[in-house]
Amino acid sequence: MHDRPPNPQILPPHFGSPAAVKEASQGTRLGRLLHGPRLRAVTRKRSVLKPAPLLFALVLFISAGPALAQVDPWEFEVYPAQTLGRGMVELETLNSVVADGHQDGGEGTSAGDVPSARMYRTALELTYGLTDRVEAAAYLNLAHPNGGTLQYAGSKFRLRGSLFEQGELPVDLGWYAELEWHKTPQFDDQDLELELRPILSKDLGRFSLVLNPKVEKVLIGPDLKRSWEFGYVGGIYYRALRWLSPGVEFYGGIGPITNNEPLSEQQHYIFPVLRGELPGGVEYSVGPGFGLTRGSDHVLVKFNLELERFVGALFAPPPATASRASSMRAVQ
Repeated sequence: MHDRPPNPQILPPHFGSPAAVKEASQGTRLGRLLHGPRLRAVTRKRSVLKPAPLLFALVLFISAGPALAQVDPWEFEVYPAQTLGRGMVELETLNSVVADGHQDGGEGTSAGDVPSARMYRTALELTYGLTDRVEAAAYLNLAHPNGGTLQYAGSKFRLRGSLFEQGELPVDLGWYAELEWHKTPQFDDQDLELELRPILSKDLGRFSLVLNPKVEKVLIGPDLKRSWEFGYVGGIYYRALRWLSPGVEFYGGIGPITNNEPLSEQQHYIFPVLRGELPGGVEYSVGPGFGLTRGSDHVLVKFNLELERFVGALFAPPPATASRASSMRAVQ
């Protein structure tokens, strides 16, 4: 981290909020969010959970002490426990612009030599549902510095999965594992990083809550000897209309376990967002982000677009699933 003058700024006491479940109906991802989990052959009781446990978990992460910032500026997105269905493909473009950022490299959302001010970033994501509970994705990260041209900035590969059936537990649980490498040090001087997340999500009436605490470790690069670092992603969404629903998202980092940074050098952001489904099944999520510490960029704007389609399953369903499907077709 670069040396900065001390800053007495303190985060608001209720800064961190978990939240948001991605959808789960038969259509698009947003359709699943707006209309609840997709139907199962067996009806389950849905338990009621007060938001206090999720809120308490996020407060613990934020109050654990100062640390190095943990924000991925190519992916301002919150992941619920629900995954794509088997054979589904999702194409997504994740975009952000730093409207008011830092003028020096290595500050704000910049992890390399290029300043974050006026930086445009986009990640092209291709996701495929391997099974009904596991999906795989590949990302191509591109960046357009202020006054520069669009450049390659790195690649990522990830697996994400859900645990148990949705609604079976008081909180839906999932997992996330990602490998990221950077071939352009001007954007990030670490060559290979590993990121792991547990995923917690819950529907409460029309509200959806999601919390993604995460840990990250440099596997190859200058910070190889640095300890595991902590960060968080979360969101709260209100399912209003299919084409327009509000929410609030939270992104931030609370740094290495063994070498904490001052609070003023951490990054914490809050994003009021609007999301919905456009004609043709294209879904969007857009909103401004505001930095809450001196180490954060001051103002960003995110705008994500995604489209889901069924292309066919690579792997046959388990025998039990296939037999149930055959029985249901016979009844019909």
